[in-house]
Amino acid sequence: METKGRRILILNYGMGNLQSLANAMDYLRVKHFISNEPNAIKDADAIIMPGVGAFGKAMENLNRLYLVEHLNKAAIIQKKPILGICLGLQLMADHSTELGSYSGLGWISGKVEQLDKNKVDRIPHVGWNNVRCNKHHPLFTNIPEHPEFYFDHAYHLICKSELISGTTLYGDNIAAVIQKENIIACQFHPEKSHANGLRFLRNVLNFMEQY
Repeated sequence: METKGRRILILNYGMGNLQSLANAMDYLRVKHFISNEPNAIKDADAIIMPGVGAFGKAMENLNRLYLVEHLNKAAIIQKKPILGICLGLQLMADHSTELGSYSGLGWISGKVEQLDKNKVDRIPHVGWNNVRCNKHHPLFTNIPEHPEFYFDHAYHLICKSELISGTTLYGDNIAAVIQKENIIACQFHPEKSHANGLRFLRNVLNFMEQY
């Protein structure tokens, strides 16, 4: 099923492997394009913010490319649907303590902190882990109970429980999926999570269509 003529921007801000996500979009037959231009945010019907790496460097890149103002307008004023993946999720928070103290985009009231090294065998959290999901949430339609997704992160978002649609256990119950109005984000990598990841992305795209 091809998304109804909508164009989805995969935002390139120099912090991630974009090709695997583009391959997933191709598989799902979704019209998409990759860009780091501010005008691309205006032209897009929806936006995906992937990301791997350090929070501070990512915010530096977003500011250097003059993307922050345009992203804020798209997310907060125009209410365009936006998906954040891994670091893309964390950038939506107010603040991060990763390698210093950094302000984020502030779309989600919360902070990003390191996983508790006293409760886990290793940091970062890399590999497959189960997600306990709210089965009534449309983001988990046609996804089996306690599905596995692929994670790769050392920091996690702490936010209000009512924004959390799915959690994973790694030392603590940590936010795996959040949703606030037009904003969706996942700590795992759906593009690397095989069948469950593709189902999740399809559900996200269906959610985006409603906006």
